[in-house]
Amino acid sequence: MTLGRRIKDRVRVFNKYVTNPILGRLAGKRRGPFALVKHVGRRSGKPYQTPIIAVPVADGFVIALTYGPRVDWYRNVVAANGCRIVWHAREYVIDGVEPLDAESGLAFFPHPLRSVLRFNRIRDYARLKRQVGKSLP
Repeated sequence: MTLGRRIKDRVRVFNKYVTNPILGRLAGKRRGPFALVKHVGRRSGKPYQTPIIAVPVADGFVIALTYGPRVDWYRNVVAANGCRIVWHAREYVIDGVEPLDAESGLAFFPHPLRSVLRFNRIRDYARLKRQVGKSLP
């Protein structure tokens, strides 16, 4: 395992246990690029909430997979082919997941955020398709 990979793994673990609980309190509020993904463990069946970077699009959301597609929360969403997203204090039912390449995914993000994602070499993105007429109050 390369040094860069070990560092990225340590940052991911730190964020999972320290940063994500803090961001989880802010994600899904009325402002900002963070949404909250509500998903169920594919093996445990336990409910989880994970903050993510998302932008709304006509049929749902595009998300940046900042640690790649092999993280547990994303694997849970793919296995269930859906989840719930809390974005700007509203909850949406997601019933489809589509991976996007870096160029396609980055195009959906506004310029300042796109620059940050590009600088950090984020290569994995996905479109989470919203179930039409199923936003919850």
